[in-house]
Amino acid sequence: MELIGYFLAVVIGLVMGLIGGGGSILSVPIFVYIFGFDSITATTLSLFVVGATSLVGSSGFMKQKLIDFPTAFIFGVPSILGVLFSRRLIVPNLPEYIINKWGMSINKDMFLLLLFAILMLVSSVKMIRKTERPFGRKENGNNYTILVSQGLLVGIITGLIGAGGGFLIVPALVMLIGLPMKRAVATSLFIISMNSLLGFLSSMKAVSADWTFLAVFTSLSIVGIFIGIAAAKKIDGRKLKPIFGWIVLVMGLLIIVTEIFFKQQITI
Repeated sequence: MELIGYFLAVVIGLVMGLIGGGGSILSVPIFVYIFGFDSITATTLSLFVVGATSLVGSSGFMKQKLIDFPTAFIFGVPSILGVLFSRRLIVPNLPEYIINKWGMSINKDMFLLLLFAILMLVSSVKMIRKTERPFGRKENGNNYTILVSQGLLVGIITGLIGAGGGFLIVPALVMLIGLPMKRAVATSLFIISMNSLLGFLSSMKAVSADWTFLAVFTSLSIVGIFIGIAAAKKIDGRKLKPIFGWIVLVMGLLIIVTEIFFKQQITI
C-alpha cells in the first residue's frame, strides 16, 4: 500500500503542474487512508508537501516571467491572514466532538474529513462544468475587492483543512481580472506556496512529523510537478480538468461513505 502512496506523490505534483492546483485534494486522503495519519496530522503534512511543491514549481514559472506578482500579493496577503486565523484560533480550539447529541456523534477528525470531502465535491463541479473565459484584463475596483475577499476565504480553507485552494484561486484570477490561463496557473502556484508553507509553520508544533518520510514524499511530488510543467507546454490543462473533476467527485463521495458508514462514527 505504501508503494501506491509514494507513486501517488508523483501524481500530486503532476496534477499541480498541469492545472495549478489539486495537490491537497489527493494528499490528504493519501495520508489518511494509505499511511494512516489522523486528520490533523494529514492536513498539516499536506500543507508542507503542497507548499514545497508549489514553491519549486513556481520558481520555474518565475524564469518564464509568468507570475503576476502584484495580483499574487493582492490575493496572497488576505490569504495569509485567513491561514493564521484558522491555524492559530480555529483548529487548536476545535472540541473533540463537534456534535455529540440527538443520537449523533461526530468527532473532530471526522468533521475535518467530511468538510474536506465537501470541498472536493464543490471543486469537482467547478472542474467538470465548462465555463467561458472572459476576454481581456478586467481591472476595476470591484473585481479587486472581490479578489481580496476570495483571498481571505481561500486562506481560511487552507488553514482549516490543508487545502491549497488552487481550484478557487485559478477561476478567480481568470474570471475576475482576466489573467490568461497559464499566468493564472503560475500565479496560483506562487500563492499556494505562501499560504501552505505559512500554514505548516504555524502548526508544526502541534504534530510530530517524520521528516525522512516527509522529505521522500515531497521529493517525489516535486519530480511530478516538473513532469506536469513540461507536459503543460503540450497539453491544455483545461481539457484535463473535467477528467480530473470526475475522479475528485468519486473520491469525495468515497470519503463521505467511508466516514459515515464504514467507520461507524455516526450513530443515529
